[in-house]
Amino acid sequence: MAKKSSPLRIIPLGGLDGIGKNMTAFEYENDMVLVDAGLMFPDDEQPGIDLVLPDYSYVLENEEKLRGIIITHGHEDHTGALPYLLMDLGRKVPIYSSKLTLGIIEGKLAEHRLNAPKFREVQNGTHINLGTFSIDFFSMTHSIPAALGVYMRTPAGSVMHTGDFKLDQTPIDGVTPNYQAIGRFSSLGVDLLLSDSTNATRPGFTPSESAVGPALRHIIKNAPGRVFVASFSSHIHRLQQICDAATAVGRKVVVTGRSMVTNTKIARELGYLRISDGDIIDAFEVDDIPDDKIVVMCTGSQGEPMSALARMANGDHKSLTITANDTVIISATPVPGNEKSVQSIVNSLAKIGCTIFDKSSTLVHVSGHGSQEELKLMLAMARPHYFMPVHGEAVHLRAHAHLAEQMGIRSDHIFIADNGDALEVRNGKVSWGAPVESGIVYVDGLSVTDADPIVFRDRQKLASDGIVTCVVTVSKRTGKVGGVELSCRGVSFAIDELMGDIQDSVRESVEGSARKEGITMDTLRKTARNRLSNYLWGKTRTRPMVIPVVMEV
Repeated sequence: MAKKSSPLRIIPLGGLDGIGKNMTAFEYENDMVLVDAGLMFPDDEQPGIDLVLPDYSYVLENEEKLRGIIITHGHEDHTGALPYLLMDLGRKVPIYSSKLTLGIIEGKLAEHRLNAPKFREVQNGTHINLGTFSIDFFSMTHSIPAALGVYMRTPAGSVMHTGDFKLDQTPIDGVTPNYQAIGRFSSLGVDLLLSDSTNATRPGFTPSESAVGPALRHIIKNAPGRVFVASFSSHIHRLQQICDAATAVGRKVVVTGRSMVTNTKIARELGYLRISDGDIIDAFEVDDIPDDKIVVMCTGSQGEPMSALARMANGDHKSLTITANDTVIISATPVPGNEKSVQSIVNSLAKIGCTIFDKSSTLVHVSGHGSQEELKLMLAMARPHYFMPVHGEAVHLRAHAHLAEQMGIRSDHIFIADNGDALEVRNGKVSWGAPVESGIVYVDGLSVTDADPIVFRDRQKLASDGIVTCVVTVSKRTGKVGGVELSCRGVSFAIDELMGDIQDSVRESVEGSARKEGITMDTLRKTARNRLSNYLWGKTRTRPMVIPVVMEV
């Protein structure tokens, strides 16, 4: 029998320091439920890194408690860490989500050559019990179909987690937010609300996804040549509108880009993307069809260098090229940190001379996240006693907290947390708990590694100033330097012009050290590095990475 005094612990492990890597653990006595397991893409300060994951070591340390993993929807920032988490878990844990999300996850796991775990399909209105957790799912609208919110009850208190959402009254698939369920949970009592903060700084309401359709159709109908539309491959609602606009004006649809091909195939098989077989063609068939009868759906809306749009813009795509007669629609907003990459592709397209549309020139994109008025409506419907904003950068969490105060929630009932902080619910009352270990894990090639600032510092140094290797041979008997050889990569100065002076300077310094009693090879290496580094700084005002090699002969 559970003790009434045992707390429900809510531990955000990711999602509170940026847009991405969302992951929250809910723990009550010997039961744990994990909501979402997402990733974030690296920025310019993380050279060589492929993916950024939340540090889920706390979950691994308590994996015997883990009763299930709930995924609210199919976006990468909520699903991308799953393959790595499942590889690290010592046992199979059931995954609960909607049919579409499970389909996307299955495809993702297949890419990592992982066997599918125990999939448990849930939908709007589904009720499950995981240990002492009583869990209900309710539909929400977002930029991908089958997005779900979660309501949890435990002996210590209740929590509502909205997932990512906006309150779209005219969604593409007709599935509106389940306002009745939210009202029912409110009447049962919501001790703590966790709510999406991504657009908490944006006033008003976010436009409906259906507002994009007319703009897309107008551009596609009047374009003289082929139309290329770059979008998130998981934005199934947007893909549906592109397909509808294309078929309405008599154009065939081509799909290119690995994730776009995968996700459209899954969405069509599961009935979430509706387009007839006759209206969707292979990229190698485009030469047989007039240009004004083609629409290409492709990846690359975030400026990814290996995406289909980037390869077409640079003339590297195996079957498609963009010409001056074509039209390109970038139907997305750059994720923070991707602005330069997107602008680089736009500039490449501009050099080709094609017509370019993005959200700054026409309504080809709307956000999938609720703006301030929708966030206030959620607070009004749920009527939580306590509130914790989630999913956003610090500025978004603060703005959402301010909205909650405006809605009448006391400031001491609002918790602005960092990853690893813990809240405890006892008898419906929320307070701070003991934090857990948290942080960031990097995927670097095939390996998963902890954060190491020294590695990033070295990579940035190599990128900015290059590398110089110095090989010095020293006589074991006399201590005389036989030779000094230099080689360099990525330096901004002419090494040949300085070669003689550098060799003399390093030779003099190393020979001086070698004459001393008890000198070690390590000391000679440091001497060579310091002399060479100081010389280059004095002459060139750069500090390339210096790798000294000292050999006794």
